[in-house]
Amino acid sequence: MIKGSGPHGRIVQSDVEAAKSGGTAKAAPVHAAAPAAAAQIAAPSDEQVKKLFEPGSYEEVPHDGMRKTIARRLSEAKHTIPHFYLSADVELDALMKLRAEVNKAAPERDGKPLYKVSVNDFVIKALAMALMRVPEANVTWTENTMLKHKHADVGVAVSIPGGLITPIVRKAELKTISAISTEMKDMAARARARKLKPEEYEGGTTAVSNLGMFGVKDFAAIVNPPHASILAVGAGEQRAVVKGGAIVAATVMTLTLSTDHRAVDGALGAELMSAIRQLIENPMGMLV
Repeated sequence: MIKGSGPHGRIVQSDVEAAKSGGTAKAAPVHAAAPAAAAQIAAPSDEQVKKLFEPGSYEEVPHDGMRKTIARRLSEAKHTIPHFYLSADVELDALMKLRAEVNKAAPERDGKPLYKVSVNDFVIKALAMALMRVPEANVTWTENTMLKHKHADVGVAVSIPGGLITPIVRKAELKTISAISTEMKDMAARARARKLKPEEYEGGTTAVSNLGMFGVKDFAAIVNPPHASILAVGAGEQRAVVKGGAIVAATVMTLTLSTDHRAVDGALGAELMSAIRQLIENPMGMLV
């Protein structure tokens, strides 16, 4: 019986010739295993980068501790978290009308209203309530367990000199829009003065990043662990939409939800985005 020495035991010509001469065929050579993946290419050194520009054409500004920390954390997040993105256009007209009514009804002190709520305050509340409606998305991934949170602690990205920080509205689903607004104004002011306490910006279950005030239409934010999601908010703008077969104008903004795909997969993320959209387009439900 001829024993095949080719791939998967196939009989090749050398096997036949060896059998005729009474010898044994020489085993077909086995290809060496593919080399290991190439090592990650190191980033160019400072001096290599500087050589690309004419001497004296730039000013060197050393990184401070905050910028170094932000760079390290975001690099780690982008390289270690498998990001998944979902975008949706959301109509704002009902929310804008309700916002105006809420601000008009605000009580006054010394001739000034006690609060003035923003669209972002409504978005914070909507995200918190949506996570209560879709609790499977209100989680944190660890290597051995999934942490399922009982409350929605929403971080809000605040730009400060030299970087950004994310103060957290704890148990946002339980707070009124006006309370969220007052709390955020206070924390944002103290963040810019670098007077936040660590417990005011560490942890959290999700986050909101809003660049709409800069006219940005849409963008995708990077998930900031231990969060499993972050909602990027674009500018509200007049757009043509179709309603009842007719083209009409509506105020629309684009939301993009970034998720940690290990914890919040596509279908679950879509369910969360649907809940956010429903709350924003029917905002009265956030007041009751």
